[in-house]
Amino acid sequence: MEKKSPAPRNRTIILSNEDEIKYKKKLLTIRNEAEIAAIINRTIHGDSLKVLPLLPSECVDLIFTDPPYNLSKKFNKSTFSARSDEAYRIYLESWVPQLQRILKPTGTLYICGDWRCSNVIKEVGQKYFQVKNRITWEREKGRGSKTNFKSTSEDIWFFTKSSSYTFNLNDVKIVKKVIAPYKDKEGKPKDWVKTKEGNFRLTHPSNIWTDLTVPFWSMPENTDHPTQKPEKLIARAILASSNENDVIFDPFLGSGTTSVVAKKLNRQFFGIELDQYYSCIIEKRLNMANKNIQIQGIDNGKFYERNNPIKKTKNK
Repeated sequence: MEKKSPAPRNRTIILSNEDEIKYKKKLLTIRNEAEIAAIINRTIHGDSLKVLPLLPSECVDLIFTDPPYNLSKKFNKSTFSARSDEAYRIYLESWVPQLQRILKPTGTLYICGDWRCSNVIKEVGQKYFQVKNRITWEREKGRGSKTNFKSTSEDIWFFTKSSSYTFNLNDVKIVKKVIAPYKDKEGKPKDWVKTKEGNFRLTHPSNIWTDLTVPFWSMPENTDHPTQKPEKLIARAILASSNENDVIFDPFLGSGTTSVVAKKLNRQFFGIELDQYYSCIIEKRLNMANKNIQIQGIDNGKFYERNNPIKKTKNK
């Protein structure tokens, strides 16, 4: 479908008719059981509920997924309708057990949700995985309400298949401003550094993430997908819970951020997306990642708080 040309400062990724023809050829369709070699680093165009049973067992190190939340939402040509908690639980039961089969014994699973469906996600997930944490992140956006508090947070449930799993703490520490710059007995900074911009230290990441920016029109990662997650958000999960060359999988790829970030971070990847237009957007973003591997908010391998003045480089 043809999209209008954006304004000069609008960097939203769109598809021309020529793009859609070009990238459609790169999409993979699966109708029979597939070997990992046939699907690695590919975008599978299809229905996850039909494709998941065709994927090989224990082939994935990390699954990050952002499935439809329990609310009515239109995704280009498809629509997900809100339903009762019990009906949403049945929906989750139709595919979450497949993730348990696909994940390696040392693998990790992250599932996104909001306040409407978060408890149901935990209820189903803990039947098949160990619950490690509930991460809550600030969306920094949200519509106001005259009769309720504005909703600006979402959850990510952190599951593992076993007690043996990857967690690379040093890869996801955050550069934060020091409020109380303690010094040792010799008067030297204790676990912090002094810079012209202020005093900073590397701190352990918590399960409250407030340093993220939801993609918008002037950001080079932005698409017109209605529920796109920030690259920085998924990068934190991938860096924490996988190593280079590990296999990353997303059964609800959407605009493709999981695959794109995996590629930028030297991981292997594959995923499933139902909508052809968004599948082509994914391939275009993967092609763009061949030229630019920067992730906004991560600089020289370090995570920074939003609007942190110590950052040295800019995204192109």
